Amino acid sequence: MIPADYRKALGLREGDEVMVQLADDGLRVFAVRQAVRYAQEVVRRYVAADRSLADELIRERRQEAQDES
Repeated sequence: MIPADYRKALGLREGDEVMVQLADDGLRVFAVRQAVRYAQEVVRRYVAADRSLADELIRERRQEAQDES
């Protein structure tokens, strides 16, 4: 259970999902939405804004399914 003061500081509401990361200096707690946003920011450093990885994945999966037929 995360104390109310901590939840408020992290922008969490009761029942929100969190991720816990073990670090050298202790535990780090992230709201899942914060972790997703951070991951998206990291990916955008390496992928052009006009490129859709989701669309590419869908095309690949459809091609794989077609190849299996």
